[in-house]
Amino acid sequence: MFKRVRNPILRYLLIFIYFVIIFFCSIELNLFGIFGYSPSLQDIKDPTLSLSSEVYTADGKLLAKFYKENRSPIEYKDLSPNLINALVATEDVRFYKHGGVDYYGFFTSLISTATGDRRGASTITQQLAKNLFKTRKRKAQGFIRHIPLVRTVAFKFKEWLTAFKIEHLYNKQQILTMYFNTVTFGNNSFGIKTATLKYFNKNPQQVNAAEAALLIGMLKATSTYNPIRYPDKAVERRNVVLGQMEKYGYLKKAEYDANIKQPIGLDLSHIEEVGQSDSYLRRAVEKWLDKWLKENDYDLYEDGLKIYTTIDSKLQGFAEEAVAEKMKMLQRRFYNVWRGKNPWRDSKGNEIPDFLWKAKQKLPIYSLLKKKYNGDTVEINKYFDKPKQMKVFTWKGERDTTFSTTDSIIYYTKLLNTGMMTIEPSTGKIKVWIGGIDNKYFKYDHVNQAKRQAGSTFKPFAYLTAIDNGHSPCDKFTDKPVSISYDDNGKPEVWEPKNADFHFSYREMSLRWAMGKSVNSITAQITQEVGWDKVVEYAHKCGIESPLKAVPSVSLGSNDVSVYEMVRAYSTFLNRGERIDPLLVTKITDHNDNVIKEFGLKSTRVISEETAWLMLYMFRGGMEEPGGTSQALWEYPILWKKASNQIGGKTGTSSDYVDGWYMGITKDLITGIWVGADDRSVHFNSSETGEGSHTALPIFGSFMEKVYSDPSSGYTYGPFPKPWSKITKTYMCPSPRIRVDTSSVSDSTSAPADSSIIAPPDTTAQQ
Repeated sequence: MFKRVRNPILRYLLIFIYFVIIFFCSIELNLFGIFGYSPSLQDIKDPTLSLSSEVYTADGKLLAKFYKENRSPIEYKDLSPNLINALVATEDVRFYKHGGVDYYGFFTSLISTATGDRRGASTITQQLAKNLFKTRKRKAQGFIRHIPLVRTVAFKFKEWLTAFKIEHLYNKQQILTMYFNTVTFGNNSFGIKTATLKYFNKNPQQVNAAEAALLIGMLKATSTYNPIRYPDKAVERRNVVLGQMEKYGYLKKAEYDANIKQPIGLDLSHIEEVGQSDSYLRRAVEKWLDKWLKENDYDLYEDGLKIYTTIDSKLQGFAEEAVAEKMKMLQRRFYNVWRGKNPWRDSKGNEIPDFLWKAKQKLPIYSLLKKKYNGDTVEINKYFDKPKQMKVFTWKGERDTTFSTTDSIIYYTKLLNTGMMTIEPSTGKIKVWIGGIDNKYFKYDHVNQAKRQAGSTFKPFAYLTAIDNGHSPCDKFTDKPVSISYDDNGKPEVWEPKNADFHFSYREMSLRWAMGKSVNSITAQITQEVGWDKVVEYAHKCGIESPLKAVPSVSLGSNDVSVYEMVRAYSTFLNRGERIDPLLVTKITDHNDNVIKEFGLKSTRVISEETAWLMLYMFRGGMEEPGGTSQALWEYPILWKKASNQIGGKTGTSSDYVDGWYMGITKDLITGIWVGADDRSVHFNSSETGEGSHTALPIFGSFMEKVYSDPSSGYTYGPFPKPWSKITKTYMCPSPRIRVDTSSVSDSTSAPADSSIIAPPDTTAQQ
C-alpha cells in the first residue's frame, strides 16, 4: 500500500502516522489486554473520586472522617481567581487555547530537554487525566508495564487520549474544578478545599495571591516545598509562581512587589478541628457498619459517604467533661495509694517480681532484639533502658520528656483507664461513647473491645431469673453462710462465698433489700435455687453475647463482659422487657445527600412487661434500701433538685479492686461505666479507694448533674415509668429502718467493705 507513494520521506511519514493510529487504537481497545484499562467516555462522564466519608452526630456536628485521601470537593464558584490564575500561569499558560494536548508546548519541551533545560509539557487537562484515574479501583496497566520505553510511550498516549475525551465532554471551568478537586497538596491533603483549610484555615474563595501562589508552587514537589517543614523553600517557590503571574499579566508590578514581601502566614489551627479527632467513635462506627459495607460493596475510605450517628453532641461533651474531671482525681488517688511502691500485685498483695520483664517480652520489638542479641538479656535490657526523647500523655496535656522504654512501661502501666456508654432504650440510640481516656495513646476501646469481670453489676440477672420464675421483690432470704457443691468439668467443687465484710447478719432480707445492699450470700442462695445455667440463659436473653461459664459464682460477676453488652442488657428493663440491637448509625447518604440506607430499631421481647418493671423497682433499691450501694449519689445535690426524681443502678467491683463498675438508670437513659488499669495486676488496695462506688459511680453522678443542669439537653428530672401492665406480684415491702454500720456496705464480691450513707426515709410508694 505504501509502495505507491514514491516520495520516500512522505512514504515513511505515512507509515509512521499509520502505526501511531494503530498504536492509539490498540491502547484504546486494550488489544489482547496488553495495554491495560483506559477510561471510556462514560467513565469520564461519571468520574469516581476517592472521597472521604464523614461521620456526624445526631445534631449534625462533624465527628470524624474516614479517608485514604483527605478530600472535600468544591464548585468553580468556590475558587478564588488567584488560584486559577496562579495555576494557569505556572502549569499551562496556553490552557485556554488547546484541546487537551498542547502540541506546541510538547515539541518545545522536547527541544528544551535536548538542550539541557528539562521541563514538563503536560497540560492541566493531562494532569487531570492522571489525577482523576490514579485512585480508581481498576488499576491494571497490562503487560506493557514490563517494557520500559514502550511503557512510557503507551502511558503518555493513554494520557493524551483521556485528555481529548475530557476536553470533549467538559468546558474549561469544569476541567479546572475537577483538577482542583483531585490534586494533592501534601500532608494528606487532597483537593484544594482541604489544602486551604489545612494551611490557612480558609475556604478556597478566600485565599489571596501570595497564599494561592504558595499552594500552586507546592504542586512541583509537595515534599520539597512543604511550607510546614521547609518554609524557606516554600517561599522561594511561591515567589517564582508570583513571577509567572506577573509575567503573564495576572498581577501588576506593584502587586507582585507587595506579595513577595508577605510572610508565609500559615494558620494550622484547622487541623485539630476536623478529620479523625475522635477515633474511638470512628472505629466504633467502622465496626458497626462493617457487615453492611461488605454486603453492599461500599468502601468507607473512598466512596464519600455521609454517616449520621445517634451520638448526642451535648451528652458526649458532658460525658467527656465528667470523665476528665473524675479520672484526674482517681489518678491522683492511685498515685497517693502506691506512693514509693509498685502497684503490680498478685492476689495476696505481694509485688510481682518479674512483672516488668514480662511486659517487655510482650512488646513487638522484643522478638527482634532477642534474635539480634542471641537472647542475651543484659544487652536486651540495655536497649530497653536507653533514654530517648518522646511525648507522653498526661492529664495536664501532652508532655515532652526523656524516657527509656522501661520508664515508659512503668509510667503507662500505672495509668487508669475507663469506658463509658449511654443509651436511650426507647429508641435504641447510643448517645455517648467514650472508649478511653485518650485515643492517641490508648487505642484499645474499653466500650466494646475490652472485657472485664462485671462484679456485682451481674447480680441483677440472678434476681431477674428469680422474679421471672415465681419470686417477688418481697420474698425473703436469710443472710447466712452458704455452701454449694457443683461439678466443674467432671471435677467436684465446693463454693462458699463470703460477704464483702466477711460477716453474716442472719437477718431476713427481701430480694429488693438484698440486691440493693449487694449481699453475696443471698445472691448465692438465689442462684442455687434458680440454677446457674438459668442465670446464664437470662443474661444471654437480655443481650450479653460473651461466653459465660455456668458456675455458682456467675451471679457475682466472675465472667468477663464488655460495657457495651452490659448497657444493652440493662436496657431491656427500661424498654419494657424487649431486648434491643443498639443503634449507632441512623442514616447513610452519598456525597450528594441522596439517602442510601436508613437504620431502624430492632427489638425482641425476652421478658414480660411486669418483670421488666419490677426489675426497675429493684434497681431503685440501691438508693432507697438500707445500706444501698448506690447511695453515694446523694452526694450530688443537683440530682435531687426535684424531689420526684428517681435514679436506680448497680455498683460492681471485682476481686482485689481490679475493676470498678457503675450501671446507672434514669427514666430515659442507661449508662454503663468501667474504671481500672489495663493490666489486671495493677489496681487499688482498699474498698475506700477502689470500690465501684468510689471509682465509676462518681463519673455517673457528675455526668447526670451536667445533663440535668442544661435544659436544652432534652433529659429532665422525673420518676421511673408507671407499670406498663398489671402488677400481680407483691412489691410494697419497706425494709426496717435500721442503723447501718458504714463499714459493711460494699459492692465487692470478695473484698473489704465500702462505706455508705444511711438511706433517707422510704420512698417506695406504689406508683
